[in-house]
Amino acid sequence: MKLQLRTPSIESLAQEFKDAILKPVEKPSPVRFDRVVSTGSTLLDLEISGSRVREGGIPGGIIIEFVGLYSTGKSAEAMEIAGNIQKKGGDVLILDPEGRIDSDYATVYGVHIDLENYERPDTVKQLFNRIYKWEPEPKVDKALNCIVVDSLAALSTDMEMEKEEGDKRGQRRAKEFSEGLRKTARVIANNNWLILCTNQLRDGDSGYTITGGKGVVYYPSLIVQLSKSFPKWQIEKAVQYKGHEVARIIGVRSTVKVIKSSIGDPLGECDIYIVFGVGIDDIRGNLQWYKDQLKLNRYEAVNKEFQSVEKAIIYIEENNLERDLRNKVIDLWHDIYEKFKVERKTKVRF
Repeated sequence: MKLQLRTPSIESLAQEFKDAILKPVEKPSPVRFDRVVSTGSTLLDLEISGSRVREGGIPGGIIIEFVGLYSTGKSAEAMEIAGNIQKKGGDVLILDPEGRIDSDYATVYGVHIDLENYERPDTVKQLFNRIYKWEPEPKVDKALNCIVVDSLAALSTDMEMEKEEGDKRGQRRAKEFSEGLRKTARVIANNNWLILCTNQLRDGDSGYTITGGKGVVYYPSLIVQLSKSFPKWQIEKAVQYKGHEVARIIGVRSTVKVIKSSIGDPLGECDIYIVFGVGIDDIRGNLQWYKDQLKLNRYEAVNKEFQSVEKAIIYIEENNLERDLRNKVIDLWHDIYEKFKVERKTKVRF
């Protein structure tokens, strides 16, 4: 069969996605950093786009993918970003193929689940059809709107649902992902939406692979990988109880790496702390990073030092010093980042 390639026009795209609000453009628009959303982690915000904007964060108009093994914080990051978008007045569509997101879990991250903006698609086609038909209603003018898909690995195809043999090699699913993402990329760019997907890493013959084929690697502007921070990836808290010490796991620590980026420097890496019932613990992450970078013996809680990180966290919260701590971390991050800038003259081209 001969492969025929065609370049669709703006008019044909508008007709194809008549339910989407397309904004024809005469020339490519640069990624805008006038409105960004935080990941919930100051350090991850900086690693994503600190080279472009002081506080870092995620701009609109792109596809983002969080990948990793189980229990590394992919869903937590998705919900954290969704909560921050809703706080700023943006609209969020939650597509939940796994059917695991409930109101109680979402509330931890400040997310309100509106049943009109929540769906459990079974197949790749159902997923993209829902995206094309979405008409967000932000409460604040020009607020960012976001579509959360958790996760791509749970989606099937019509072939898999209808036939006993199914799609064993995942070729049909990969093709549908590629087609859907190719079309969706234009929709979100023209509307300045975010599409945030989580995806599972799978064991392959040559290491870990990402579910969904090459399309889910090509089209995202940002891919962030989460992994367990060995050797100590569990957050443990010890308390005194009836004269002796009792310890319990209260969360997990994940190492996060930007493995692909067209909006900032790639390959940046940091740790995030996820505390059960709290979400992304930015205070804990900032205190630990600041202490580690300056080789301090104690935790510097803005204007007071503590031997215990738990006591430092309580002090920060009781005195509403979260913003002050964040600014100290941002200032130190940029000071260090400047030391690594490569100063060269403009390249001579031939």
